[in-house]
Amino acid sequence: MRLSAPLTPPLVFGLIACILLVSAPHAEHLPIWVSIICVALLAWRAYLTWGGYPLPARWLLLGVTIACVLAIAITFRTLFGREVGVTLLILLVTLKLLELRSVRDATVLIYLSCFIVITNFFYSQSIPTALYMLLTLLVIMATWVHMQTGALAFKPRLRITGVLLLQAIPLSLVIFVLFPRVQGPLWGLPQDAYASSGLSDTMAPGTMSRLSLSDAVAFRVVFDDKVPQRQQMYWRGPVLWDFDGTTWTRGRNATIQPPTLADANSPVDYTVTLEPHNKPWLFALDLPSRLSIPADLAPDFQLLSKTPVNARIRYHATSLLAYRANLDEPPQQLQRALALPQIYNPQARRLAAEWRAQSGSPETVIRTAFEYFNRNGFEYTLEPPLLGINSVDDFLFSTKKGFCEHFAGSFVVLMRAAGIPARVVTGYQGGELNDLGDYYVLRQYDAHAWAEVWLQDRGWIRVDPTASISPERIQSGLNAALPDNIVLPFFARTQSPLLLKLRYNLDALTNQWNQWVLGYNAERQFAFLTRMGMEDITWQKLAMNMLAGVSLLVGIFTLVMLRRLVVRQTDAVQATWLKVCRKLAKAGLPRAAHEGAMDYADRIAAVRPDLAEDLYDIAARYASLRYGGETETEGLADFKNAVRAFKL
Repeated sequence: MRLSAPLTPPLVFGLIACILLVSAPHAEHLPIWVSIICVALLAWRAYLTWGGYPLPARWLLLGVTIACVLAIAITFRTLFGREVGVTLLILLVTLKLLELRSVRDATVLIYLSCFIVITNFFYSQSIPTALYMLLTLLVIMATWVHMQTGALAFKPRLRITGVLLLQAIPLSLVIFVLFPRVQGPLWGLPQDAYASSGLSDTMAPGTMSRLSLSDAVAFRVVFDDKVPQRQQMYWRGPVLWDFDGTTWTRGRNATIQPPTLADANSPVDYTVTLEPHNKPWLFALDLPSRLSIPADLAPDFQLLSKTPVNARIRYHATSLLAYRANLDEPPQQLQRALALPQIYNPQARRLAAEWRAQSGSPETVIRTAFEYFNRNGFEYTLEPPLLGINSVDDFLFSTKKGFCEHFAGSFVVLMRAAGIPARVVTGYQGGELNDLGDYYVLRQYDAHAWAEVWLQDRGWIRVDPTASISPERIQSGLNAALPDNIVLPFFARTQSPLLLKLRYNLDALTNQWNQWVLGYNAERQFAFLTRMGMEDITWQKLAMNMLAGVSLLVGIFTLVMLRRLVVRQTDAVQATWLKVCRKLAKAGLPRAAHEGAMDYADRIAAVRPDLAEDLYDIAARYASLRYGGETETEGLADFKNAVRAFKL
């Protein structure tokens, strides 16, 4: 079809469908007024096309465009940046639809639609997003093929679209494998890196219980050999020292002395694939001793990345399950582990002082605290009552209902009030085994808080009051610890083998996608190419190999296409079509070498309208037989009859 040819209604509606598909995933990220305007503009163009009405005047479109750009500038307070760019692009492409008059304009819109498809990766890089993008690209390509082939039937048009996409796969694979990788996303972080839920560096009543409502993956773990028991799977995260009466915070360590381990044994080796959470902490089994990536091991054994974890990372770690930690803890650090605000929770402080006065050792105080929790009707629940300004007193002496943060926080307050250095540790506990991939999955509802106390000659030891109140939580998970009437994520409750198997399959597929597609970074690329026999890898060598691979594939495709274009004596379809071309050439209307059947028919119809109907029919039959795969004898016979009946 000629570039100057007018647009047909089916083509316009196809373009409207393309814009709808490429814009739909962005609806949740765009300002609501932008989505409303885009839908209104698309409906306007559909109405004009359906009714055969003229397009709006250019001055009107110019005014609407200026107003929209000003509104975007006011909304975002800038005209620069990724979010503004995507919003402007979608809005302007939608406005462009209202001034489309020719195939040339539609071609520009097709190219812009392909670019908008790519911007979906700014917000999500999941498998469903990739599949949706592939489906959208299929519709865009089908619209483009329709624009090029004109009257070709739907089925042959779809077949051509599929062939084009299949031809692109080898090129895509070569570029994916060989294109030099850059560290970090090319246009910044995907939105899901920022939107991810996860542990923060503070803890207050309700912090952990809110996380328990999310089944988002926090990280996955593959053990090299030895797998610890579930009750040993405490995945260490932020360590909280400072308490203001309600909220626990990390604060700053009172020492720069590196952590030390004595009598350490029972090593466990494993690999963690950590999802982005936009914070610096890394997770490892208590207690970490070695890590494969650059990271800081704080004096309180918290692992901290050099930069916020805003992309999925993998690291190999070694942890020691038996140890004596920081036996020589500096006095200023121990003093920090005893600090309490004096104006809050007076009942808890008096109770702890009584315990210490009655007992002769810290161990006895710890046992007394556990007995207090076990004998006074405390309940582990996801829906605890609201607490007042003296939150620990309210919990210990009034409500007696709480989640892990209530038990861990109040226990540490009691220990400090009794003169025993203590701190809160947050992280994750347990893990769900995926047999299909032989790895463990830690989800947000596995978030947990526990306590650590420092004892002379023993150092820091883990003490988990939740394990005393609800041992099911530690041994079997959150689902086993809470009654059925408590709302949890669906898959945390379901016991259906079919649904669980489906979930494990999907998660295993997602894990492979993360490892081999999203996780194909420079390190993995070099390792893969080294296994393939490439040595002394540099980005220049990668670029040259990529260009060579692309050139080879393009050359192969070119040879195949040239072979198709060669006219063979045995090609009855081509021979019959050439008869029509010869008839028209004798009448002074020769076909140019670059002209396709439909383009030729368009040109002839413009100068000989009396031939238009018959020639369009012949050209469509030829295109269907030649490119659409229709080889039935009846179709060829009808084509020959139509050519035979064609008269000038």
